[in-house]
Formats: sequence, C-alpha cells, structure tokens
Amino acid sequence: MKLLRIGNKGKEKPAILDKDGKIRDLSSEVNDFTPENLNNLIINKIKNLDLSSLPELSNKQRVGACINKPGKFVAIGLNYSDHAEETGLKVPTEPIVFMKATNCVCGPNDNIELAIGSKKLDWEVELGIVIGKEAKNISEKDSINHIFGYCLVNDVSEREWQIEKLGQWTKGKSHDTYGPIGPYIVTPDEIKDINNLNLSLDVNGQRMQTGNTNKMVFNVYYLVSYLSKYMSLQPGDLITTGTPPGVGMGKKPQVFLKNGDTLRLSIDNLGEQNSKVKNIN
Repeated sequence: MKLLRIGNKGKEKPAILDKDGKIRDLSSEVNDFTPENLNNLIINKIKNLDLSSLPELSNKQRVGACINKPGKFVAIGLNYSDHAEETGLKVPTEPIVFMKATNCVCGPNDNIELAIGSKKLDWEVELGIVIGKEAKNISEKDSINHIFGYCLVNDVSEREWQIEKLGQWTKGKSHDTYGPIGPYIVTPDEIKDINNLNLSLDVNGQRMQTGNTNKMVFNVYYLVSYLSKYMSLQPGDLITTGTPPGVGMGKKPQVFLKNGDTLRLSIDNLGEQNSKVKNIN
C-alpha cells in the first residue's frame, strides 16, 4: 500500500494510491494517519476495501506530510561510512542518536524556510521507518513485526546551529519545515529489500547525493531493535536512518542552500519530493 494525505495544511484527507495510480479518498474509513491509527488493524481494514468504490482525489492537490503529528522523530547520524568519511569523522561503532522536534514535519513538496539568521542550510536524503506496534527491548529478528512502513525524508540541517552553536545536534535539525516527509507511507509488502534501495538528491537540477541503503553501517532492523533498548517506540513514531555522501557541508568548497534553490529527492519505491527554499517573510 501507498498511503498519503491530500489537501491544504491542516485540512488533509487520508488517501491511498490504487493499482492504477489514482488517489482514492479514505476519509470515510479512516479519520487520519495519526499515531492512533498506524497499526495492523487499519492495514487489515484497508485491505478489505474495494478501492474502486472510493472517491477519486485530484493529483493536482497539495500532498501533506504522510503522518499527522508523529509522537517521536528519532534520527541516526553518520550511518553511511562514505558520508562519515566526507565529514572527516570516524565511522561510529554504535548508532549516533539524536532527535528532531516534531514541529519540523511538513509536506514533501512544501517550501523549506530559510530561517532568519541561517547561514549554512544543508540537505540530507534519508530513508524513514514508521513504527506500527510498540517496540520495547525487541530483537533484531522481531523488528519487522513492529514496522508499519517506510517513507522518504529530507533531514534538513542548519550546520552552524548544529555544530558551531555547541550542545546537541537537535537545534540544527528542528526548525519549522526541516522535516519534509512522504509523499507516501509504503507498507513493507511493497518493498523487496529495504536494505537495498537507491537514494538520490538534486539541487537546482544538479546531482548532489547518490547512495544505496546497502551502505548503511547499521541496517533498518538493527536500528529498530537498538533504539527499543533505550526508549519504547510507539505507533506513529518516525526514525530517519542517515544520509549517503554528497551533503553541502562535505563539498570543497562547502555549498549551502539559498533563497530560490530547488531540491528533488528520490528513493526506489518511495516516490520523490520536490521543494523550494524560500526566505521567511
């Protein structure tokens, strides 16, 4: 299944992409894709629907964030060995964990705000994991049973705030619009091998990032198990799993986003994002 939310901000409707690529309105069956609804019960309910009987929604409408108000937004740093190398840091021996404040979540094609005082705004294409069942101290083998689906994430990062302002990374990762997610939540049955997906990111039509999830230092199932030993994971929580090489901070000379820049992100089977950087008025 490819599940998405369609409509103006704050008025999105839950929807599904049918086998013909048409967007079908699920609002008569599901209130929204919130932490309360992202579970096996909703999957089974949708599986039993005749999608062709549901109203079709225009594909010209805005696509919202694929999760409404995730409970937690957990992020993993330096999880691609070649990205660690470009930043001049050692490959971690355990996952580096930080948090993105959930106010940063926005739609996949929404504008990314160039915040007042921002000097080093950067991009990061990443695979996101959506939790669908409480996970607490689970094994790596059991991780798949706790995953609702996957989505595309741009872990937008203000590098000066993240690194030079001291403290933890969170404040460089959490401004409004620093967490575009979607367009879809894609259920695991549609992914042949989650640990072998191509990722890419272009800025102004120029390829900046190319990678594959098979280069992760810590794979999807390990990360879910690992995190569950330090915090319980709840349905609707989002984990973003790190980025491949090609970020602006790693360029020589460094390159950062400016007003009017456009970004296109893509991951196999998870769709794409197309956004623009805009000054805050």
